[in-house]
Amino acid sequence: MHYISHPSILYFGTPVVVVSTVNEDGTYNLAPISSIFWLGYRCMIGIAASSKTTENLLRTKECVLNLPSVEQATQVNRLALTTGTYPVPPGKLIKGYVYEPDKFGRAGFTPLAADCVQAMRIEECPVHLEATLVSVHPLTGEKINVLTMELEIQRVHLQEDIRYEDMPDRVDPDKWRPLIMSFQELYGLGVKVHSSTLAQVPEHLYQR
Repeated sequence: MHYISHPSILYFGTPVVVVSTVNEDGTYNLAPISSIFWLGYRCMIGIAASSKTTENLLRTKECVLNLPSVEQATQVNRLALTTGTYPVPPGKLIKGYVYEPDKFGRAGFTPLAADCVQAMRIEECPVHLEATLVSVHPLTGEKINVLTMELEIQRVHLQEDIRYEDMPDRVDPDKWRPLIMSFQELYGLGVKVHSSTLAQVPEHLYQR
């Protein structure tokens, strides 16, 4: 039986992404988010309008989307409840956020230069997506001040051990273990439960 419910959040399970941006003083900011989806080489992220990442993206028009695996869960967790904004915005202050200017150091991540953007990649993450900002859309009808941002992926970096051996441009889903956020908790993927009919379509037919 199903019951009418009013959950405070609807995070039924999405990948964690650590967004890297450049601060106004040339230092780097990292922010874990999990409101994101991709269509081709475009993606949409949902993010607080008052965040440092949003401020940086609006100013520089670029970022790196670093996708951690389950192996980086501890490091991602060190970034939780931190902000690069000083003073800490009131909405984050009541949730327990603290100001942290050195996100790479706090997480224990290693910065790695990108090819197409000024923001740094995270060496430990198996996937790096260099991206530029295409458009910004306020999320209407919400009580919280949230923006959706459309990004275009400019370059993809894949760790060697998550690719198919004979197809280096394809990710092997049996090797890739993304970190998943579900109702504020961190999870990984289990084993494949069933073969997919959609997988019968050759992946190259989706190329842009």
